[in-house]
Amino acid sequence: MRRSVFILLGSLTLLAAVGLSDSELRVSDLQNHPFVVDFPSGSKLRLHLRSGEFRIRGRDDNKIAVHFAGRNADHARELTVRFKRSDADNQADLRVFGGPKNNLQVTIEIPGSAMLFVRMSAGDLAVEGISGDKDIELHAGDLNIAVGDAGDYGRVDASVTSGDLEAAPFHESHGGLFRSFEKHGAGKYTLHAHVGAGDLTLR
Repeated sequence: MRRSVFILLGSLTLLAAVGLSDSELRVSDLQNHPFVVDFPSGSKLRLHLRSGEFRIRGRDDNKIAVHFAGRNADHARELTVRFKRSDADNQADLRVFGGPKNNLQVTIEIPGSAMLFVRMSAGDLAVEGISGDKDIELHAGDLNIAVGDAGDYGRVDASVTSGDLEAAPFHESHGGLFRSFEKHGAGKYTLHAHVGAGDLTLR
């Protein structure tokens, strides 16, 4: 067991140091084995998240880090992060699965200029401090996105199948069934946000 842990940590360090292409890591027991990897600013990151409470937050350096807190933190050894990076197309996939879904808040920190793609089944998801493209869908629950300056976007589309849609920066407010809006501007970024059943807030 001790030898396998050393091998895992050695692989993590090697990826951070030399940026191996098409490399895959799988890390569990994050309290004892923190997950931190290098990731180029402006690259595309696809997140695939299990149900629960997640916060995605931008950071100033070129790293991805995952950590958690909450009453169930001591029972979260099975929470697992799987990361696969491909330098050939300058993108990566990060998947979070396992562990308790209640009373556990998972925070994923990524470079603030990353191009972000997120798919999550259910729960609460908050996104802040990300200036790049955003393509985010939540099947059920509450999705809250800090969009920054509305003028930074060239195209925005947001929708809910059932629930409330609040988007003050874009002067939109809707509630009920099959609510949506689309905007076009002079900015360089795109924003796509969708919630199946629940509330979507762009702020």
